[in-house]
Amino acid sequence: MPAIDLKPYGKKKTPKAAQPEGEGGLLAFLNRDISFGGTELSDKKKEYLYLELSSLLLAGINLKTSMELVTAEQEKENDRKLFQGIQDNVLGKGVPFSKALEISGKFSLYEVYSIQIGEETGKLSEVLEDLAKFYQAKIKQRRKIISTLTYPCMVLLSSFGAVYFMLKVVVPMFADVLKRFGGQLPWITEMVISISKGMEAYFVPSFLLLTTIIVLLYRARKTATYRRIISGFLLRVPVVGNLIKKVYLGRFCNSMRLLISAHVPLLRAIALSKQMVGWYPIESSLQKVEDDILHGSSLHQSLQQFSVYPSKMIQLVRIGEESNKLDYFFGKIAEQYSEEVEYQTASLSSLMEPLFIIVVGFLVGVIMIAMYLPMFQMGNTFQ
Repeated sequence: MPAIDLKPYGKKKTPKAAQPEGEGGLLAFLNRDISFGGTELSDKKKEYLYLELSSLLLAGINLKTSMELVTAEQEKENDRKLFQGIQDNVLGKGVPFSKALEISGKFSLYEVYSIQIGEETGKLSEVLEDLAKFYQAKIKQRRKIISTLTYPCMVLLSSFGAVYFMLKVVVPMFADVLKRFGGQLPWITEMVISISKGMEAYFVPSFLLLTTIIVLLYRARKTATYRRIISGFLLRVPVVGNLIKKVYLGRFCNSMRLLISAHVPLLRAIALSKQMVGWYPIESSLQKVEDDILHGSSLHQSLQQFSVYPSKMIQLVRIGEESNKLDYFFGKIAEQYSEEVEYQTASLSSLMEPLFIIVVGFLVGVIMIAMYLPMFQMGNTFQ
């Protein structure tokens, strides 16, 4: 196997496609693919490519025929052109498969370097199979999270729509009727009517202000300051912060498992995982971890400086280092976090549903009481 440069990978110039995304909102975080730019291939297509190629190579079919079969199966023109371009570079120009993926600009350096190691060690099919499993696990986890949270989010949106309709349509109708009767209205009725009038008067300016804020935040999403503030805020949100941390820790451990099992040097594995995870607390800590390891520190000693890494994980990493089985222990940690994320997501969903119903029911009840209370008072007056 050719000698591999042990310099920190982060010191090298990385292509634009390898730059990490900034943290976004919770729903965006739950639904986004692992990508380092808008031009990357989706996780689903990557999983398909790696699964098909690994299956064909393990069956004894050579890379040329495998690429031809995968390209021929593409139904979309853009996908066919992409795979045809990769195939032409590999078969026509003699470019290594890993280099052809890098030239396409649709794959991260994480994948490119993993496949390069597979080519150099003669284990390309095994590396492709691991990459396919990696994306299968990520897609499966994301789908479970989305399917679990979809119903509560739909309930929340429809409920707030009902409250908005009542404040926008029902309350003004009652307000006109109550004005005809005159007299002093109960404080709760006046408050609800004031909210309704305020919403009608300030709806357009508030909408424009909110839109401006969203646009500004979107443009600043890749800056270090924005990413640090947003990730710090999300970590402080009860339940949600812990869930987000476990998702990214699991992604980090899974990345390290795949790279170390492919015999990638530790420093290069850390640098590539940093680019792959794309979450500020882990990304910023791994830069310091690289420097510490260069100066002779062990991985677990460097990780324990940062609160984002739980003590249990650090102890397992220490055992992995001592037994020279880091890939095995990173895999076990990733599995554990995946199971915990699934359990916590289900628990969060079951908690959100009744909570949303209670909150919206309370709001609707307050509005109805505020509208009918003056009528009850007038009824008592006439008795």
